Amino acid sequence: MLKYDIVVVGGGPAGLAAAIEAKKNGTDNILVIERDRELGGILQQCIHNGFGLHVFKEELTGPEYAERFINELKELGIEYKLDTMVLEMTVDKKIRAINTTDGYMEIEAKAIVLAMGCRERTRGAINIPGTRPAGIFTAGTAQRFVNMEGYMVGKEVVILGSGDIGLIMARRMTLEGAKVHAVVELMPYSGGLTRNIVQCLDDYNIPLYLSHTVIDIKGNDRVEEVVIAQVDSNRKPIPGTEKTYKCDTLLLSVGLIPENELSINASVQLDPITGGPIVKQSMETSIEGIFACGNVVHVHDLVDWVTEESRRAGKNAAKYVQGKLKPCKKPIKTKGENGVRYIVPQVVELENIEEKLTLMMRVDNIYHNAKLLVKDGERVIKSIKRNHLAPGEMETVNLTLKDLENISGDELTVTLEFGEVK
Repeated sequence: MLKYDIVVVGGGPAGLAAAIEAKKNGTDNILVIERDRELGGILQQCIHNGFGLHVFKEELTGPEYAERFINELKELGIEYKLDTMVLEMTVDKKIRAINTTDGYMEIEAKAIVLAMGCRERTRGAINIPGTRPAGIFTAGTAQRFVNMEGYMVGKEVVILGSGDIGLIMARRMTLEGAKVHAVVELMPYSGGLTRNIVQCLDDYNIPLYLSHTVIDIKGNDRVEEVVIAQVDSNRKPIPGTEKTYKCDTLLLSVGLIPENELSINASVQLDPITGGPIVKQSMETSIEGIFACGNVVHVHDLVDWVTEESRRAGKNAAKYVQGKLKPCKKPIKTKGENGVRYIVPQVVELENIEEKLTLMMRVDNIYHNAKLLVKDGERVIKSIKRNHLAPGEMETVNLTLKDLENISGDELTVTLEFGEVK
């Protein structure tokens, strides 16, 4: 039985930041477990720039951003295992893992940080009709083939879904010489950041069809044609609006799912909306001593936000091991209302807030000239004006200790007011 103070499951940006912060806060016996052949996670295949503007105040590529944390991890002497698969995690913080060097391992931890990231929704999850030829990839898979393995996945491309990976791959495929005919989005708004729509589609004259979807895929050995159509308010195809593209590749950017099989097996309580663990502001889950951070909790827009959240998880995991987390007398739940789809954290313990409470949330539609109101019962404790709100862009509200004085109820709600829906 191997014994560690803290075991971090996942060596991507979340796991690296959590492990480094735990080390800086006085915990030495730390292990990072990564199932891939290298540290850095998804950042290693994100060779475009735009990372690090908030954390480092400069623009980096994904591998450059990852390298800074990997170097720091090594300089701090934090132990890590690559090519290692965690098979099981138990409620009493035991981990069973396996690799080709050490074989089967049983690891006992005083605290665990879950940082497994997320996975892509596949064709099977959205039930696209048509044949099953080669040439259908999730956008992230295509990104790995092109950027890391050196394979060109196709020359004539249609992309379904306007999430950030899909938008970025529209530009990437164009730069590699492919023709991207269209990006097709089921919803009446894009799921990606505005800057990515401008830089990846508008700058390359790639059309974005909102309120459209793929209704048929044709081809035997390889994709030959993709048929799209406009959809109505119930997301049903409208007859007579079909458009056919001759192409050899269909990329899917239709959503990300937090990777929580280990969490479920350990009886960690999940949020039905985010698909990730229910967490306190310390990033501790419903199981004492098990923390979670990054895309395993909820899908983030920017890796900078992942880093900030993960540093909080690592710091509090260290405090837990050292017995410095205070017992909570009255946990306060958070709740989104009237256009606010979800809030992270879902539970607030006032005793363990040091400087501020950061609430992260997403809205359920596009709103203009709205106010985000944070309320204790009927009492408004903070009001923030927003000219524009969209589901594809995370909203953050910071509450100071002064804002949180005299909380009388057991629930903080965040609601939209005076919102104009586009």
